[in-house]
Amino acid sequence: MAALLGESLFEVSAQGPAPMKDYFNLQVTKTQVIWRWWKISLRTNSRNTKPGEVRESHSDYLEDSRLQSQVAMVFGPHVLQYSRDLCQGQYDYLHRLPDSLLLNIMVHLELEDVARFALTCRKFKELCSSEEFWEQTVRMHCDTVTAGMEDLAREVGWRTVFFTNKLQLQKQISRRKLKSETTSAGPGFSGLRMDAVYGHGDWTTEPRNGLK
Repeated sequence: MAALLGESLFEVSAQGPAPMKDYFNLQVTKTQVIWRWWKISLRTNSRNTKPGEVRESHSDYLEDSRLQSQVAMVFGPHVLQYSRDLCQGQYDYLHRLPDSLLLNIMVHLELEDVARFALTCRKFKELCSSEEFWEQTVRMHCDTVTAGMEDLAREVGWRTVFFTNKLQLQKQISRRKLKSETTSAGPGFSGLRMDAVYGHGDWTTEPRNGLK
């Protein structure tokens, strides 16, 4: 699992609380905590002020109450606690897994659990809303994904395909196919065989209630 950890474990930047205008940066690496700041002022004597930087080992940071209070003032108590956890070796390995591996895990979750998973952080919310996730979910619950379903998914999205019942899905594919062939055939087009539209795929389970 250590291979999942890059040299930089965490980094965040922000402007200090009002009326302060200075900018701050906190970075936690495998061995150090780096605190940087940029003085922002309209005063002439401050124009040539160089950025400041403090580097401390993890153990020194955990004992530096002054620096920790600055981190809490700028970034809040949650970032402070997270930086302390990292310095104590409490790594969030799940968040660091590759997206492809996370998607393979997520597709086996119940939809209610996926909804909860999406609430944990921005990264997981984006994954739970991604086309990759919903395409995997559709393919897992469908015996065969026809070319018509793939075309429809490119138009309306795989999530919409998943939450559309079988009859409505066939109607949408039929309308899309009819419109496409009418356009390509020109004014003389007169009809379409329905069995060429539906294909032979079938759902193994009905879509369940989940993300809205």
